[in-house]
Amino acid sequence: MQQIITIFALQKLTNMAKHNILGHNGEDIAADYLERHGYTILDRNWRCGHKELDLVVTKGGQVVFVEVKTRTGTDYGNPQDFVDDRKIRRIVNSADAYLRFRCIDMDVRFDIISIVADGEDFKVEHIEEAFLPPVE
Repeated sequence: MQQIITIFALQKLTNMAKHNILGHNGEDIAADYLERHGYTILDRNWRCGHKELDLVVTKGGQVVFVEVKTRTGTDYGNPQDFVDDRKIRRIVNSADAYLRFRCIDMDVRFDIISIVADGEDFKVEHIEEAFLPPVE
C-alpha cells in the first residue's frame, strides 16, 4: 500500500512541476512580448506577504500591472476567463501595495496577457485595460 501512495504522490508532484514550468515559460514569453512592444520591465513576480504581481511594466507615462495566464488549451475557457472578481481584487490590492512600497505616483492600467500553448507554439493575446479597479 505504501508503494501506491508514493507513486501517486510522485505523479501529483510531476503534474504540479509541469504546471509551474508552463506558468514560468508563459511569464518569460509575456515579458519578451512586452519588451518587443516598447514596455520597460520594472518587476517580475513581485511579492509582499501574500500579495503578488506577475509583471509590472511602464510605457507612455503609465505603470501597467500585467496578469499573465497560460494554458495548454481552451477546452475549459480562454486563459483570461480565469481572472475573476476575486483575482481582480487581489491584483488591485497588490498594485496599491506596490505603488506605496516603491513611492510611485503615476497613472496605472491593468492588462492581461493570455497565452495558449500548443506543443512548441504559443498564441499570445495582450488585452490592454482588461479591467478597472472595483469601486468599494
